[in-house]
Amino acid sequence: MGHQEYEGYECLSIRVERGVCFATFDHPPINLLDLPMMQEIDRLGRELETDDQVRVVVFDSADPDFFIAHADVSLIQQLPDNLPQRSEELSFFHVMVDRFRTMPKVSIAKIEGRARGGGSEFVLSLDMRFAALGKAVFAQPEVALGILPGGSGTQRLPRLCGRGRALEVILGCQDFSAEVAERYGYVNRALPSDEIDGFVKKLAFKIASFPPQAIALAKGCVNSAEVGVIDGLLDEAHAFNQTLPIPETRRRMAEFLANGGQTRELESADLGMLADMLAAKK
Repeated sequence: MGHQEYEGYECLSIRVERGVCFATFDHPPINLLDLPMMQEIDRLGRELETDDQVRVVVFDSADPDFFIAHADVSLIQQLPDNLPQRSEELSFFHVMVDRFRTMPKVSIAKIEGRARGGGSEFVLSLDMRFAALGKAVFAQPEVALGILPGGSGTQRLPRLCGRGRALEVILGCQDFSAEVAERYGYVNRALPSDEIDGFVKKLAFKIASFPPQAIALAKGCVNSAEVGVIDGLLDEAHAFNQTLPIPETRRRMAEFLANGGQTRELESADLGMLADMLAAKK
């Protein structure tokens, strides 16, 4: 236990001030959630969990257009397509994101660019989400690729938005603005871009000034209201694995990458165009 130094990070820049850890994604060109980024998020979660000096962590991005683009599709292509049995243990990704939900400190996202796929699932796993009006964009595009949100999205969204809206997000594969995301419960609130920084900092420092035991116990009680999360994540992982051997899934993932997926140009476009492009290639 004690204070961590948070050194040696390459995809994140980290500073600690008055009990708040500010973690900024800085992984050009689009903050792709690739293996190095996942490993650093996992490491940061482990270090934060045991740092007595930190009571709140705030995530933001150095890129105004991308918070986290999404998980690296080329990594998903490498997953085995021989269908495993349903696991009784959480996957690496699930452990990585769920740690922020369960740790005895508060996790907040300040989102000013795109948070799609695994990037959306990462922010959904945090305790609170604040989005910049006119800048933040949210989406779960996985079904258009023939897979599904396998990093907790199928479990977080219904709890936050309700069943119908969760299905609209997951099956519609469209971009959602900060304004609509706020209305749906996808984020806590949407704020003007010139106000979001001050608002989030004020909230983070305020929470960090409270007794850490009270913060931890209050959060633990709120978590106990969310029964069945782990079982749901295990079901999601099993369903995700069932999508991987499907030939059309393999084709769509390859098509996505071949047509400029994971480049800044294509990722900056509206998501609806991507879904149409993949459908047209049949």
